[in-house]
Amino acid sequence: MSATPDRQTDIGPPHYEKFLHPVIKKNYGKWKYHEIINPGLMVHVSESGDKIYTVRVASPRLIATTTIREYCEVAKKHSDGFLRFTSRNNVEFFATTEEKAKALMADLTSRGYMMGGIGPRISNIVHTQGWVHCHSAATDASGLVKALMDEFHEYFTTKELQNRVRLAVACCVNMCGAVHCSDIALVGVHKTPPRIDHENLKNACEVPSTIGACPTSAISPDPSKKSVKIKLEKCMYCGNCYSVCPAMPIADAENDGVAIVIGGKVSNLRSAPKFSRLAVPWIPNEPPRWPKVVAAVKTILNAYIKGAKKHERVGEWVDRIGWESFFKETGLEFKIQHIDDFTFARETFRTSAAFKWT
Repeated sequence: MSATPDRQTDIGPPHYEKFLHPVIKKNYGKWKYHEIINPGLMVHVSESGDKIYTVRVASPRLIATTTIREYCEVAKKHSDGFLRFTSRNNVEFFATTEEKAKALMADLTSRGYMMGGIGPRISNIVHTQGWVHCHSAATDASGLVKALMDEFHEYFTTKELQNRVRLAVACCVNMCGAVHCSDIALVGVHKTPPRIDHENLKNACEVPSTIGACPTSAISPDPSKKSVKIKLEKCMYCGNCYSVCPAMPIADAENDGVAIVIGGKVSNLRSAPKFSRLAVPWIPNEPPRWPKVVAAVKTILNAYIKGAKKHERVGEWVDRIGWESFFKETGLEFKIQHIDDFTFARETFRTSAAFKWT
């Protein structure tokens, strides 16, 4: 009896091995070392002696189909038809020899692409959707990212830092970006609660789902209006209720703005992974260039460059000097919002992947 052929299905993602460059697939788990040749080029060397060169390119994350087709054209011409997107939205192409890597980089340069972000530098900014798509955004993602990278692009292409600095942008506290684990991150903040349109809510929204969407149990039924009501002291202005109920809009052009959090990281190297912590509670939205936000991020980065030791991440630098010294060095104002009195705050999150013997 013949074996049953594998069923073709669209349930779940294809196996990642289908997308690996042949050299990477052949030497999977057998890499001996890697070397950073320049900010946009690195080489991995395997135990067998095989080499794979990686060229990293910045992307705006929200890209047109014409850009994707151009990526594919470059990959087909120089990279054996393979490329990959990193978790920070960089695009990486591959070459099997240094000569092919140089030809690839020359082609990318002629097309106007910016290469860099490898090693102790600022990498591409991971960000959420923003005003272009998301209905609960308190700020814009693409605009902020453009304004920031126009200021800091040299730290992507040429200048070195003490260690890598990961930047992130999330447009609201629901945070579908990596704000909680990035060195310097921006998060959109609503300062006013949702406005309840009682007349439309009873016709457009499912009350149990609306109540269940609130992470702090601030929403409860209002039978007299066949609607809901909000307990303001429990509301954290996340806008999650608006995601399930369009009759509870939260966007406010006058009061929405940006908070800055710092010190997060995923790496276990030297210290355990860290959650980001509040540095600046609120800065008003000032599109299209957000000058005050960019200036605040530049202040934090410059203080880090001035005071951090080699290999220290931003969070490790702050832990070493203390928060009092951080506010002194940056000149940022300490405010009441920096005091963590959130009802569900925790001090003992287990964030390390390292074994801990007790």
